Amino acid sequence: MDRLVLTFEQRQKSRLRVRSESGDEVALILERGKLRRGGERVAAADGRVFEIVSAPEKLLHIESGAIAKVAYHLGNRHVPVQVGEGFLRIAEDHVLEEMLKRLGARVRHVEAPFEPEAGAYDGEGHHHRHHHD
Repeated sequence: MDRLVLTFEQRQKSRLRVRSESGDEVALILERGKLRRGGERVAAADGRVFEIVSAPEKLLHIESGAIAKVAYHLGNRHVPVQVGEGFLRIAEDHVLEEMLKRLGARVRHVEAPFEPEAGAYDGEGHHHRHHHD
């Protein structure tokens, strides 16, 4: 099975033109409002199936004895956050990095796949049904 290595930003789009690992150009038209996760499979219009791979990205790896306080401040700024066992990760941002350091967090630069939490109101975390007559 061929694979599509996509950044977080690309995995949020509903219309996307990319190259697969084998070099084929692929045009995807997918459901709006749904974040694609690493390991998911998508089908192209021609019937081919591709595995989604989360591309390594430049991230800030954050650890803190006050991780809830750090998470609050990031959430208050509506920043996509990956929550791990004892750590948070966000996309590199020098302004947020300085804020985190002022909060006493330990911050290091890493390159890794970015899999942030789904928002409470997006397609993964909230289901709101509309009834139409």
